[in-house]
Amino acid sequence: MTITTHPEIVFTTGDFWSDEPPLETNLHLQQILLLIQGLKWLWRDRRDYFISGNLTNYYSPNQKKSEYFRGPDFFLVLGTTLNWSRKSWVVWQEEGQYPKLIIESLSETTAKVDREEKKQIYQDVFRTPEYFWFDPESLEFQGFVLVNGKYQEITPTEKGLLKSEQLELYLGIDGQELRYFDLEQELIPTPEEVALSEEKNARRERENAQRERERSAKLAAKLKALGIDPDE
Repeated sequence: MTITTHPEIVFTTGDFWSDEPPLETNLHLQQILLLIQGLKWLWRDRRDYFISGNLTNYYSPNQKKSEYFRGPDFFLVLGTTLNWSRKSWVVWQEEGQYPKLIIESLSETTAKVDREEKKQIYQDVFRTPEYFWFDPESLEFQGFVLVNGKYQEITPTEKGLLKSEQLELYLGIDGQELRYFDLEQELIPTPEEVALSEEKNARRERENAQRERERSAKLAAKLKALGIDPDE
């Protein structure tokens, strides 16, 4: 590891590995994976963003590995390179870019920090334009947008959805999960749901084709019994 000195600022360089505790429950883990995989599929043709979950964000130019970092449960950076090999997000090694959107998954042990300390850091230091939190157990869901340097609560639609300008989508609860909705406020299917739907449609087409073949075979048999060649 080396240290590069600039006037009044010392930037630590080298590898910074993520240093986050595991997510509290499998429910929290599955929720974050759902958001990550869903957006990767939606943006499969894009190469100008980075998303991750429970990955350390190092943000102090005088970095010490024991302080000045946070690990959002889910975060999105725009206008960057699509590089899944990052060991962490190091702001001063990423042209000073902070997340544009953060989602924290609340739990009994983290809720107070997520609502207070982290919210303050994301507002005053990260200047992250949008901050959401969601509790996969109680289904508490709120979102905030940065207005004149302060977080203002996002007003939900009649369907209870919160719009994200950064995603150009809505976020909302479907069943017990936080999901993406399109600009028409319709639920966006996950890759698995798309695959199942396509499989169901393909099976229906095969069944329809089989019924048509059976119908044709029965008709041909009837015509043949009447002495009529069905091929004429």
